[in-house]
Amino acid sequence: MSFKIRMISATSLYDGHDASINIMRRIMQDKGVEVIHLGHNRSASEIAIAAIEEDVQGIALTSYQGGHIEFFCYVRKLLDSAGYQHIKIIGGGGGTILPSEAAYLHQHGITKIYLPEDGLKLGLDNMINEVVEYCNFKIPKISKQKTQPWKLNKVLDPRALSNAITLLDNNEAKKISKPALKSKPIWGITGTGGAGKSSVIDELVRIFLLNNPSKTVAILSVDPSKQKTGGALLGDRIRLNIASHPNVFIRSIATRNSLSSLNQQLKNMVSATSAYGYDLIIVETAGVGQNDISILECCSQTMYVMTSEYGAATQLEKINMLDFADIVCLNKFDRAGGLDALHDIRKQYKRNHKLFKETDNNLPIFPTVASHFNDPA
Repeated sequence: MSFKIRMISATSLYDGHDASINIMRRIMQDKGVEVIHLGHNRSASEIAIAAIEEDVQGIALTSYQGGHIEFFCYVRKLLDSAGYQHIKIIGGGGGTILPSEAAYLHQHGITKIYLPEDGLKLGLDNMINEVVEYCNFKIPKISKQKTQPWKLNKVLDPRALSNAITLLDNNEAKKISKPALKSKPIWGITGTGGAGKSSVIDELVRIFLLNNPSKTVAILSVDPSKQKTGGALLGDRIRLNIASHPNVFIRSIATRNSLSSLNQQLKNMVSATSAYGYDLIIVETAGVGQNDISILECCSQTMYVMTSEYGAATQLEKINMLDFADIVCLNKFDRAGGLDALHDIRKQYKRNHKLFKETDNNLPIFPTVASHFNDPA
């Protein structure tokens, strides 16, 4: 199969019951699916726009709070109005969705609503096998002649770019028809897994748009594929509150190679994104190790995000990105050891760059607590 099955997993607005969707997306990953996880309390427009930007085959959606008929049907309406009738919507809600309501939803474009008796009859594994089979089809190419007018809340129509990235991801497009615009900034954000790269990006983009309200931003966020199953958890959207901003495009990308922190087509994806008119492009890598500097290949400026939990100070001598990063971000600075880490990182940066006489405040090393909204750092 030359393509991958990609699915959105989410829970409906005003619904905090995410246990079932978490179980489902884990099993889907085990089946080789690339799952873009949105988490709980998501609006219909958030889900629909994410599905379009991510160019998925299906949406796995749960609703336990009532209002499911209106919610499921509205997601379907938004997708259909944008020309995405091919996206399957599969859902459940335990005992809150009656058999008669499930039948109504099936008649109104919802692919499948699973009721409690379905789970008892099929079991979780077989139920997910059925879901995967519903979504086992190749994403159709966008036809400019048949594209319906764009009415959703995004300044730039993302449909052609989303489809172009899909073609590159599946190795179906060998060349980019438009060259990258070299004058546009391309920021590369890399760092260790769990350092808070997505939260840092969220704050950076929020501040950028606050000061440049007419500008547009595209975020290409890379997460690792599992070597054993081929599946992936693409979970950065759950940290990016800025995703709902009209000026922001987000695409989650799996490495599709367990030995790399980047997708092999990422440079072409960046070129395509630049050609589609976004003013700023941000590339986020999967979590990297001490020797990884692959982000330098496709970005004009880079930031290395780390925390104080790197071990002994001698470990800093092994981090290649301290030689190359334009900015070093010491995130989660509120944790124990933050001040000591800042001192050690500054010392190592001076050694690496032969800046022995430089004052600490002039170094491009910034302590942050990106999880705090409006972090002054």
